[in-house]
Amino acid sequence: MSSARAFFAVLGRDVFVTGRELPSFLAQVLVQPVALLFIFGKVLGELGYVQPGYAQILLPGMVALNAFLVSLQNTSFPLVLDFSYSREIEDRLLAPLPISAVAVEKMLFGALRGLVAALLMVPIGFWMLGTVTWDLAGLPFAFLCMVLGSLCGGAVGLTVGAAVPPRRINIMFAVILAPLIFTGATQFPWMQLDDLRWFQVICAFNPLTYVSEGMRGALLPHVPHLPPWVCVLALVGSGLLFGGLGIHFFLRRALD
Repeated sequence: MSSARAFFAVLGRDVFVTGRELPSFLAQVLVQPVALLFIFGKVLGELGYVQPGYAQILLPGMVALNAFLVSLQNTSFPLVLDFSYSREIEDRLLAPLPISAVAVEKMLFGALRGLVAALLMVPIGFWMLGTVTWDLAGLPFAFLCMVLGSLCGGAVGLTVGAAVPPRRINIMFAVILAPLIFTGATQFPWMQLDDLRWFQVICAFNPLTYVSEGMRGALLPHVPHLPPWVCVLALVGSGLLFGGLGIHFFLRRALD
């Protein structure tokens, strides 16, 4: 019980600090996706460069992108700082917790921030685009995809933050962020890539694809999409894989 209390005390402290820094947090998690949504969903639609109804397809993908990417960044970047400059990780390792639980707390906190960022995108998207309609019966499964996507993004962030040396983290993000964003089926349905089979195969290796496809299938069932069980299975498998790798790398860094 003391370990459980310590775990939730550390998590509560991080949540409290986020509340104290709410304006900077909102700016960090909303500027990029809102800009993408505005350009692709509003500007290009008004100019006639995209087909009518494209905003319908885009918004679930942007929500999925926020859930996954914000979780990844809010797990990896603080972890790099904790292990290098601030050394705050040493205080956490002194808590009455197993070292692996400290890693899980970092991952869970990043996932919570990603989930909040994803939920904030929903009213912003409806307000900005104006013509979006969703199948409300799919909301529970869409929320499940957001939760699984946030946890999976946190697991990937834990792996990156614990495995990559601090001096190379900027290079690593420059290399992986763009491929993650543009191969995650956030701007297009994965099932309609039959004429670009090689690109479809590449997208299938991106966990973000299954968040986007799961949400799009739940909220827009008339759009071709992957079966829900495939999305859940892929996200759970990816979360377990990257979570295990992240804890392994975290233990190695912490013990060093």
